[in-house]
Amino acid sequence: MSEQILIRNATIVAMDATHGTAPFTGDILIDGGKIKAMGAALAAKPDASIIEGHRKLVMPGLVNAHTHSSETFLRGRYERMPLEVWLLYAYPLLMNDPIGERLLYLRSLLLAMESLRNGVTTLCDDFFDPPRHDLDRLATVFRAYDDAGIRANVSSAVMNVHTLEALPFAREVMPTQLQDLLDFGPPMTAAAYLDYCKSAFSSLHGKSGRLNFMIAPSAPQRCSPDLMAACMDLAIENHVPFHTHILETKTQAVTGHLLHGKSLIAYMADLGLLKRNTTIAHSVWVSDEDMCLMGEAGVSVAHNAVSNMKLGAGIAPIRRLLDAGVTIGLGTDGVSSNDTSRIFDVMRVAGLIHSASGPDYAKWVAADEILAMATIGGARTALLEQVTGSLEAGKAADLLILDLRTYPFMPLNDLAKHLVYSENGSSIETVIVAGRIVMHDRRLTALDEPAIFDEIAELVPAYLAEHADLERRNRIFEPVMAELHHRAALMDIGLNRYHGTPPDVGRRT
Repeated sequence: MSEQILIRNATIVAMDATHGTAPFTGDILIDGGKIKAMGAALAAKPDASIIEGHRKLVMPGLVNAHTHSSETFLRGRYERMPLEVWLLYAYPLLMNDPIGERLLYLRSLLLAMESLRNGVTTLCDDFFDPPRHDLDRLATVFRAYDDAGIRANVSSAVMNVHTLEALPFAREVMPTQLQDLLDFGPPMTAAAYLDYCKSAFSSLHGKSGRLNFMIAPSAPQRCSPDLMAACMDLAIENHVPFHTHILETKTQAVTGHLLHGKSLIAYMADLGLLKRNTTIAHSVWVSDEDMCLMGEAGVSVAHNAVSNMKLGAGIAPIRRLLDAGVTIGLGTDGVSSNDTSRIFDVMRVAGLIHSASGPDYAKWVAADEILAMATIGGARTALLEQVTGSLEAGKAADLLILDLRTYPFMPLNDLAKHLVYSENGSSIETVIVAGRIVMHDRRLTALDEPAIFDEIAELVPAYLAEHADLERRNRIFEPVMAELHHRAALMDIGLNRYHGTPPDVGRRT
């Protein structure tokens, strides 16, 4: 059990229903991994650890509502690629054997370390690794997160529709000899994936009280209806998210209209798959009708402002989603499409791009709304709002202690605005997860960072050399993906999610 900790005389931003972003001064008593009390002049046991909070800010740990640990070694590798082209290189169609177990562990550990250092105490990892009969690889990811001390929802994402059936114009554009290279045999059945998930719930879910398994059918165009329906039933049964990608790019918006004669959100609604458990990554190319359906169903969205910008996907209509009643969390997406796992970066970018959404500045997204997305909103997208996301008695002690005598807070005006527009994580001194101090005095307490960095520096170059060869092999598909992107960009679907429309919609190879 975690030790008792008393944080004394701190400035607190609780993000609870009573205080929201309004700061107040007080004490926080942590016991048994939870917040036992908040108030003035709290008493602690004689052997409790005392943290002096004067000139310190205590706030909830941040929630990364959507990321992919599979990309962590591909930081700083790609740019100027739309999603459909980028996927060829980050998730190649022609694959090598999966990454080795030690590298898998280090890759997951690196994401957890960077997350904790930058104030993320909970992450939702849409781990992409083809599900197998055993859980060894998924268990390795859980072990890395357990060793780091972070809280996490972890999936093992699935798709069972052929790649070329999930993309518009693909069969028409791709030469037959290239299509033949993509015959990988029978897809995973719904029954097989359910067996895998049930095993994960049985052996990994709830590990250390911080680590959960979540259900992640990749996207409605990539998964069969029976697989998605079975996934939803299992998600509801186990009170976990049904975590999926919908309408990230215009190409995906075109896909819904060509395959189903309607948007992919309307298609999901027809299948009965818009529910409280549904968490949608991206939600960029949604219509007013889509947003109505989403709000009525109580779904959540993980808004990936940085990744969407880097991949040229467009700008999600966050104000209208909020007005429709959709819960919004913030995600980094994978490190390859973002290049960091810092939610502070996503907060700042979200605050900036949504001020470019139109001239009616009363509708621009405010700093306190963005801070809510990064904390309690993110917890709701993960179905963890009763556990984390705000500082309240009875909730898990997941919190950050920041030094207010730093450049981002000097001089101090409005804390919410400082956190969104000025802070980048550099002021964080201490991170606590489930009552355990996992970073103190800017040093991770459970891990030997230099040794881990040394091992990564030694082992990863050979892996990246193999990946470079894989990129060369998959380059034969780029002209096809570029053409799909080009055709979709030219189609009029009655929506524009770009800030301005460039005269040239993209490079044609």
